Parts: sequence; structure tokens; C-alpha cells
Amino acid sequence: MSSNLPRTMQAAVYRAVDDVQTEEIAVPKIGAGEVLVRIDTCGICGTDLKKIHTGSHSAPRVFGHEMAGTIAQVGEGVRGFAVGDRVMAFHHIPCGHCFYCRKKTFAQCETYKKVGTTAGLGEAAGGGFAQYIRVMDWIVGDGVTPAGLIRVPDDIPFEQAAFIEPVNTCFKAIRLLELEPDDTVLVIGQGSIGVLLAALARQAGATVLTSDMYPERHAIAAQYGLDHPLDARGDVVAACKAVTEGRGADVALVAVGADALIATAMAAIRPGGRVMLFASTQHGTAAFDPAAVCMDEKTLMGSYSASVAIQQEGIDLVFEGYRSGKLDLTKLISHRFSLGDAAEAIDLASHPKADSMKIVLKP
Repeated sequence: MSSNLPRTMQAAVYRAVDDVQTEEIAVPKIGAGEVLVRIDTCGICGTDLKKIHTGSHSAPRVFGHEMAGTIAQVGEGVRGFAVGDRVMAFHHIPCGHCFYCRKKTFAQCETYKKVGTTAGLGEAAGGGFAQYIRVMDWIVGDGVTPAGLIRVPDDIPFEQAAFIEPVNTCFKAIRLLELEPDDTVLVIGQGSIGVLLAALARQAGATVLTSDMYPERHAIAAQYGLDHPLDARGDVVAACKAVTEGRGADVALVAVGADALIATAMAAIRPGGRVMLFASTQHGTAAFDPAAVCMDEKTLMGSYSASVAIQQEGIDLVFEGYRSGKLDLTKLISHRFSLGDAAEAIDLASHPKADSMKIVLKP
């Protein structure tokens, strides 16, 4: 390791269910084809919170995957990247040639399911809740074919670049829906992901209705041109029908991990409409009317994680969106915490308040 790099670093370490502690751990060592990145910004994602609260993953480990920073060290044989480059890293990249990759269902690829970034403690789990991460060789790539390490231009803040991965996941869902300009879309939930989904649906030309219980969140959504707010405490189904000549929305996107909302979404769409589950990442059972799927020809579908097929388009959305001001995602950040306050940050992210949106750690 270079002499100017520290031997230890701060990290928010997952130790047990609901137990994340800021600790001093070793800076990870890199090998051939790998790079070390000094993290500037890492967003706290709902999937991180789920793992922390359910104990689905072994401890210890360091979560965090919505991250951007600066290359601090380059391993032997790395091409196309140098110390000082501003980058973001996808933590999953598929193999490109297995059955699921050929079918473009990249999130089901076994290589994709392997995590390619780590803070070096325990199993690889993203590692962005730390000062440094090791980016493994298949994420870095060969310097010729684009992989998962993305260069960030000087005019794009790290806080904007940290949204590249979540924007890709949202853009993937919107692309799957193949929205048309005369579509009416209901987005249930206006946290940062719900706003992203709604903003991207609007860019596709659809009329977008946004549902949330907090007026403060509707005010933030309005900055992205989302001007059809619905009070989630009211009759959202009736409101959807009122603006669609009684039919219901063409599409409902469920951006909240609450199974009870699936029935609401199914009721809010027209016959032949579609419900997209975006936040249902915990196994369980949910009630819905099977006759609505069969006789009313309603479709219940899902979208999970990112897609390399739209990677460059998603990157362009983030960079050009910031430059034009139309998709300045830094406005979604409501709270910034140091690693020393990581436990407080995770607690706030786990118990959203009216004024909390995207919460980031600034290592």
C-alpha cells in the first residue's frame, strides 16, 4: 500500500440485528486489476436498512452501495483509470454470457449476485459506509469494454453521482413499462425512490399522480415537475378514477415496501392496467384479487436492481439532468451525516419523517 495512505479507517460496521457501530478497521488491500476508492458520499438505501433490521446477512460486514469518490490506489494491470480519477462504482455487474444475461434478466445472473465492492471486513456488502472501498476486477473492467467503474466529470458533484445506481434501477422499471404519452401513472410513495420513479415516468411523457401522506414530500416532488399530488390518507383509488374518466390509472408503481398497498394499487388501475412492485424485497404473502388479474386482465409485475443494458443512458440522465437542472438529485438529500454519526443516520432513514428524504453519509 502506498505510504501516503492510512493503514486504518473509519467504517460503520454491522455487528448484529439493529446494531451498527462506527469503528476503526483496516483499509482494504487491493490486488491486480483492482482499485481503492476514497468515498466522498454514500447514500443509505432501503435494501441496506432491510439487511440491518432483519439479520438476513452475517456479521460483521459494511453495507452501502450508492457511492462515489476518488481513486486512491490502482492495482497492477488496471487500464483506463488512474489515482485521482473521480468515479462511482456499481457493486453488481453481470457476466454477460449466461442464460439470464442472454435473456437480459441481469439481476438473476450468478456473477451479478456476487458483490464486487467491499470495505474489507467480513463478506463483501458494498462497503460504502466506510472511508475506503476495494473495487474488484470484474467491476473495474478491462479498460476497453465498459464495466462497473464509472468516471465522473469534474462538473458533476459526488452527491449527484452517488445517485447513478438508484437512477438505473428506477429507469429499468420505467423502461419495462414502455409508457406512452397518454398514460396516467400513479406512484405510491414519495420518498427519494418514489420521486425518481415519478420524475422518470413524467420524462417519458406520462401524466403522473403522486401519493404520499407528507405535504413536505409533495413540495420536493413539485421541484421535478410533479404537480398532481394525492394525499395518501384520502381515497387514492377514487382520485385516480376521477382524473381518468372513471377508468383508473394505466400503471401504478408501488415504491413502498408495504404489502397492503398492493391491493390499493390493483384497485387504482384500469382493466388491462399494470402494477409494478419496486420495493417488495421481503418474502411474505400478500392479498390480491386473482379475478382482477384474470377477468380484468390486470398485470402484476416487478423490477429489481440495475440493468447494464441501460447503463449509459442512466449515466447520461444523471449527468445531463444535473447540468440542465431538470434532474438535480442533490435536492433530494435532506440530511448529511459523518461516519461517526452513522447509527443516528440509519435510525432516521429507518423511521422516515416529514422532512427526511435521501440520507447520505459523508466519510
